[in-house]
Amino acid sequence: MLKCKTCSAPLPSNSNRCSYCGTRNPIDLHGVHQFTINKPDEARMCPHCFVPMDILNVDIDGKFYIERCPECFGFFFDPGEIETLLDHSVSNITIDPKTIDKANRELTDFNSEIQYIRCPVCNEFMQRINYGYRSGVVIDRCMKHGIWLDSGELRHLMEWKKSGGKILDEKFKKEQKEDAEKRQREKDLEFDYSPHYRPSSGGGLIQLILRLFGWM
Repeated sequence: MLKCKTCSAPLPSNSNRCSYCGTRNPIDLHGVHQFTINKPDEARMCPHCFVPMDILNVDIDGKFYIERCPECFGFFFDPGEIETLLDHSVSNITIDPKTIDKANRELTDFNSEIQYIRCPVCNEFMQRINYGYRSGVVIDRCMKHGIWLDSGELRHLMEWKKSGGKILDEKFKKEQKEDAEKRQREKDLEFDYSPHYRPSSGGGLIQLILRLFGWM
């Protein structure tokens, strides 16, 4: 169990704020990676706190930089960085849907207010989407510049991946793709044998157009 850095009281499982002294704690990389903190001259702004973000140099195969707010401890990841960090943070994966469900119940802050935030790079509103199948984490994503994770969500994704969430996500996407391809094949087959469509006849193209517009 994580403890508050100020008063050593146990931290709630779904929050980085101590229930006793109110201090916010950096919980996501605790016990996972060593890192150094740099304060750049020109930093991107936290979309929640509107303060310059720090640059963390995480000990992953040399230099690996990610941005973190010094106040709320949220993270901004450039495209591909979150996948790299998860790959280097989680091992001994065991597929266990029950553990995933348990983590979703315990680590999700169901009382948090839903907000649409702006990308720290382009200042456009980001999309809110589920990170992966049954992850329980809704990320804020800018299609061009990256994703934002609130404090605690990175830790949540680590638990999800360790319990086989990434493997289940890939399986789910594969099944979705196969189902879509099957439906398309069935649709094409049904269309080929339609009595109103005879591609071998001279007027096949005209018949096809008329049928598409419901005129036959």
